[in-house]
Amino acid sequence: MRPYETLIIFAPDLEDSVIESFIERVLDLVRTNGGSPGTVDRWGRRALAYEVRHKREGYYVLFEFSAEPKAASELDRFLLLLDEVLRHKIVRLPDKVARRAASGQRGRAASAAAG
Repeated sequence: MRPYETLIIFAPDLEDSVIESFIERVLDLVRTNGGSPGTVDRWGRRALAYEVRHKREGYYVLFEFSAEPKAASELDRFLLLLDEVLRHKIVRLPDKVARRAASGQRGRAASAAAG
């Protein structure tokens, strides 16, 4: 399994419950294709660098997952078909970066448990 990171920019006029349901659908898609979802960071509404589909801001969500390349291509296809997604980008993380992030999370969890 390979580590991936995905940034999704949703339309800013969507309600939070709708965005949450799309996030759950994305995570379910990763799970059904044999992947394992990682962290999900909801950055919230932010200004876009340039206007996209007549919108000046979007709702940003960044999440990590580990999966085979087939799952990443299925996720890409799914996100392309959603009208609610303004932009998305799926990036395969280098193994060094993924290991460093995993060890950092283990270290934070251990220090939180101890403290």
